Amino acid sequence: MTLRAGTLYGVGLGPGDPDLITRKAARLIEGAQVIAYPSLAGGDSFARAIAADLIAPGTQEIRMDLPMTTDRAPAQAAYDQGAAAIADHLKRGTDVVALCEGDPLFYGSFMYLHARLSAQYPVEVVPGVTSVTACAALAARPLVARNETITVLPGPLDDAALRDRMRAADTLVVMKVGRHLPRLRALLAAEGLLDRAIYVERASLPAQRVLPLADAPDAAPYFSMILVTRGADPWL
Repeated sequence: MTLRAGTLYGVGLGPGDPDLITRKAARLIEGAQVIAYPSLAGGDSFARAIAADLIAPGTQEIRMDLPMTTDRAPAQAAYDQGAAAIADHLKRGTDVVALCEGDPLFYGSFMYLHARLSAQYPVEVVPGVTSVTACAALAARPLVARNETITVLPGPLDDAALRDRMRAADTLVVMKVGRHLPRLRALLAAEGLLDRAIYVERASLPAQRVLPLADAPDAAPYFSMILVTRGADPWL
């Protein structure tokens, strides 16, 4: 008799508020024998912290320590090690629940595990509330209506690439703002969009803030975002 392989569940946790975890995600986490999650090397795991009250005592945990560096090799090695540890459980028939901040396939860490394991093992992805929709809700800023389009850009993109995409967007979302905020603010000001730009940081968390981008601090955290809509009332 061939042993059934375990299923890898990529579970989205939402932007940080545990109340935004979906019922399906909560059920899987509560019933998990093995969970896996990313963490900052030498630091805590934001993903685990979001789901902490759902993790049963005795649950086995696979921690993937990811260094904060622009060099991709160390992070790829961490995912290689994490995938190997997860595979050890899957091949013995044990399901594994991988925790992912936000949505697993929207700038999500789970996509790196999916790429390594989906060809050999069953995988199910459980979507989560994205930071984009969480920030829009907090700012009470409609994103798109009717035939409008939305463009999502990572803040670290170079100025020329950002400028070209800004000019083509109805609604603009800039993620991964962090240390790039002064440069991004200057670009938006030069494009005449500063008065339409809203800054949001740590959406859904106790320290959340929403304010006009013109008033935002230069020292922005990684978990911050800029929302820009064109026109006076684009949703009317």
